[in-house]
Amino acid sequence: MRRREFIATFAGTALWPLDTFAQQSAVPVIGFLSSASPKPYAGRVAGFRKGLNDAGYVEGRDLAIEFRWAQGQYDRLPRFAADLVGQQVAAIVSSGGDVAALAAKAATSSIPIVVVTGSDPVKAGLVASFNRPGGNVTGASFVATELETKRLELLRDLVPSAAVIGVFINPTNPAAESRSKDLQMAARTLERNIHIVSASCKSDLETAIATLSQQRADALQISTDSFFTSQRDRLVGLAARPALATIYPWREFVEAGGLVSYGAIIDEVYRRVGIYTGRILKGEKPADLPFLRPTKFELVINLKTAAALGLTISAIDTRACRRAYRMNRPGHRFRRGRGEPAFGVPRLCLNCWTRSELSR
Repeated sequence: MRRREFIATFAGTALWPLDTFAQQSAVPVIGFLSSASPKPYAGRVAGFRKGLNDAGYVEGRDLAIEFRWAQGQYDRLPRFAADLVGQQVAAIVSSGGDVAALAAKAATSSIPIVVVTGSDPVKAGLVASFNRPGGNVTGASFVATELETKRLELLRDLVPSAAVIGVFINPTNPAAESRSKDLQMAARTLERNIHIVSASCKSDLETAIATLSQQRADALQISTDSFFTSQRDRLVGLAARPALATIYPWREFVEAGGLVSYGAIIDEVYRRVGIYTGRILKGEKPADLPFLRPTKFELVINLKTAAALGLTISAIDTRACRRAYRMNRPGHRFRRGRGEPAFGVPRLCLNCWTRSELSR
């Protein structure tokens, strides 16, 4: 009898720390589904983690994150989304455009989904409306599709001598067709010829540049796409060979040596998505969290690259910067709609002009 009591007591003692460990490890798991690659998105993931911290969550202590990176191979996304659903994650964060968001939405109608997208989430079929998303999806849009035509206008102003402008578009992006139509219409308004070139894999990029050289393109616009973001350094290098003045969607391209970028402050977008994710973990419903969009954008110019291209401060039409500055002021068409939530940190024309110079 004593031996049996001893064994029972010993077994209970041995199992106690294991049971305690299981309780400690029972933290919520967030699935992070992205069409992109981890290295170019490091700053965005850092912004997302900061948002979680702002909401009171620390990775490794209060939650865990399961990352799934498609690395530009969009056909992987449905499988990755199903895998996260199978793990019964507490929430899914989708990154890298509609293609990732739609894969997550198709995989589950019950797990909360917080998306980061560049398009109109209503038109994409992700939510019912900005203010009342409905269902299990909410998130933030950085209005990339709307900004494509604005970048073309800025490029025209920055390089007024450019008669032919090339545009890189990924044909596998769900928004490719609508962006192409919008850019063609804007080009006619601006009295410029544009040549749209498709590129969806690494081998396409050099061919696309060669095609633009044959078309005697004077400038280039890189559209918003996670594949192009993953090829940041390669794109900047390729654009430098024929000395193409190039506008990009994100400041990271300019920091890598590109000429100019114009877009939302993307790290702030991801921070707000992190905050939303934290609120959902605390019990709030995606249907009750209005879809966010920024009201602050930044225009960034690399002065060293501008000089190498023969563009000087005096030669660049500063009206482009002043117009970009006005975009951040009440009344601009990118301002949020009535009752629509917005966010942003005023930061504009870094590495170029200061705010006071813009107001002259």
